[in-house]
Amino acid sequence: MTDEILTRVDNGLGVITLNRPKAIHALNKGMCDAMIAALQDWRDDPAVQSVLIDHAGERGFCAGGDIRMIAESGAGDASEAKAFFHAEYRLNHLLFDYPKPVTALVDGIVMGGGVGISEPADVRIATERTTYAMPETGIGLFPDVGGGWFLPRLPGQTGVWLALTGARLKAADTVALGIHTHFMPADQVEALKAALTAEPTDPKAVAERFAADPGPAPLGEHRAAIDRLFGHDTVEAIFAALEADGSDWALKQLSVLKTKSPQSLKVSLRQIRIGAGLGSFAENMAMEYRLGGRVVRTHDFQEGVRAVIVDKDNAPKWSPADLACVTDAQLDAMFAPLPADEEWTPL
Repeated sequence: MTDEILTRVDNGLGVITLNRPKAIHALNKGMCDAMIAALQDWRDDPAVQSVLIDHAGERGFCAGGDIRMIAESGAGDASEAKAFFHAEYRLNHLLFDYPKPVTALVDGIVMGGGVGISEPADVRIATERTTYAMPETGIGLFPDVGGGWFLPRLPGQTGVWLALTGARLKAADTVALGIHTHFMPADQVEALKAALTAEPTDPKAVAERFAADPGPAPLGEHRAAIDRLFGHDTVEAIFAALEADGSDWALKQLSVLKTKSPQSLKVSLRQIRIGAGLGSFAENMAMEYRLGGRVVRTHDFQEGVRAVIVDKDNAPKWSPADLACVTDAQLDAMFAPLPADEEWTPL
């Protein structure tokens, strides 16, 4: 059994390397705890001037969380899933508020939990191998790990579109939207790491030296349509707007949305609209923790994981199957506060 998180300090650079390549570095509680321990050790250590998060192997940065474990736990009392979320969200918040510059080298797949440990970084570097997505509505979940904070703060309604459709973006679009701060060719990754080690005090200046043009952003031509069609406050209104628009692009989005969990679509839209008005990242994480412990016990999450990850038939049977049957009362119950001694708190 190798260590799934490797940490070291090299000339003032604290390096956290994700080291679970066969699972594309899918996060578990032990990995989150190890990252938290390193970051806490380095926070007040004058020998560490900045932090780099990277990954071993070439399959991707981080494909998300350990979904099978979460589903198995959710089928019972969800205690293991909640313990994982509690640690993961504390890690997300620690990175968000970290007093030293953090660089995330997002070379390859970055989804779900991978977004949660890279999006709070000050410098977020994508390459031509980067594929970004928040695909949770396809497995009956919602875009957690800070999605309720980051997504509504993207330009226009692009965050709503990303959350509901689970669309996958390449670096030209992620940099254009500000999801990632810099683009550089993947063949420069090792040179960048060497430069960060030589000059750990100002990772942004180092990244600027390596930055290249990712090319035109394909999403650009659809931005006005996204803002117009995804600006509504109910999923039903978004469906109606897409249908009324009638363009090939709009109808394609509608067909994608119709494959997603109706419950997840409604939870995610409410999460993003609430998150847009919250005053702190910690408030958002407390909201997502309430949701997480409840959603993983629902039929749709269990069914989504079965269809996409276990049986791989990609034919989930959602229940309710219709948007109209997901009621405001059901949503209110999912978002309701927990007992005071069960609420999420930051470190």
